[in-house]
Amino acid sequence: MVSEYGVLPEVRDMPEPTVDAGSVVLRVEATGLCRSDWHGWMGHDSDIVLPHVPGHEFAGTIAAVGAGVTGWAVGDRVTTPFICACGQCEQCLEGNQQVCPNQLQPGFNYWGSFAEYVAVPYASVNLVRLPDDMTFATAAGLGCRFATSFRAVHQVAQVKAGERVAIFGCGGVGLSAIMIAAALGAEVIAIDPNPAALTLAATHGATHTLQTPTPPPAPTAPTAPAAATVSPVRAAPTATPTATPTATPTAAADPVVAAINDFGGAHVTIDALGSNEIAQQALQSLRPRGRHIQIGLLPSAITLNAGRLIAQELTWLGSHGMPAHAYPEMLALVASGNLNPAQLVTRTIPLPQTPAALGALSTTTTPPGVTIITP
Repeated sequence: MVSEYGVLPEVRDMPEPTVDAGSVVLRVEATGLCRSDWHGWMGHDSDIVLPHVPGHEFAGTIAAVGAGVTGWAVGDRVTTPFICACGQCEQCLEGNQQVCPNQLQPGFNYWGSFAEYVAVPYASVNLVRLPDDMTFATAAGLGCRFATSFRAVHQVAQVKAGERVAIFGCGGVGLSAIMIAAALGAEVIAIDPNPAALTLAATHGATHTLQTPTPPPAPTAPTAPAAATVSPVRAAPTATPTATPTATPTAAADPVVAAINDFGGAHVTIDALGSNEIAQQALQSLRPRGRHIQIGLLPSAITLNAGRLIAQELTWLGSHGMPAHAYPEMLALVASGNLNPAQLVTRTIPLPQTPAALGALSTTTTPPGVTIITP
């Protein structure tokens, strides 16, 4: 339980959630540790009221079924999107549950899944039945990171075979996006400061990896960016991108931008981490008429070069989760072996280790891949 923003939460005994009409209660079998949980813990989400239980991507078995819920029974193996949509508003009726104005989000505006039990409101709209052969650990990542990336890459960006996709950030969301873009036949450039994360990126389909400098503490005066390191996984330009330091770096001098443009620029850029610096790099790395997809949460406002956006006819798109009715296509690709989200799970921890693991997300040395918690 989080009692104070930025202070490590504690594991406590709490009452089980009640099952309301239209809802179910799940016994949590696995839940993911996501950077969005870190944002909430740090106080970046205005919906959170303390004390609070985080956790928003999970899978489990139905423990109780509320009045009015049909087609589901105790013991059913399920997951759910992290956006629990109402199913009745205009957006929901049009199939856009991911932007439902009445949405409830476990771990944000009600208590989440870093617990033994969690409630799922509007159950008939939001429950997704799991294949019998899918583990709970694999399914837990589908509720946020993998499903979010699937919709962002496939449905929002509409990535096509042969396109070049630059993905900034190789955490759970970024690695998922890399795997999905590669499965669609894209040439993928993976960008991250962590060499271990880039090794995973190459394993899961990145054509090229680009290691950026580890972000230093905020400087007191502008400094020139350090050079980036490009590692070709397959074919790559022979020249090593370099940048000429200047007192106040321009976009053209940015080594990340220079490296991506040496590959020919990106048809699609994806910010899977969330930072003002990445947003600027992504915009400068796009080819004419390219499209940027913002997945990573931005804790503060950003400014964009609107002149470039207009002159190059660039497209800037947000992508936020995926509704339950869109899961079957993704699950079919998993069942066929074209996508393998189980490979992204690199660590499993028990619930008592969760506070320390959440705190570790404040550093740049967190383990690569997806961390799953077993309550």
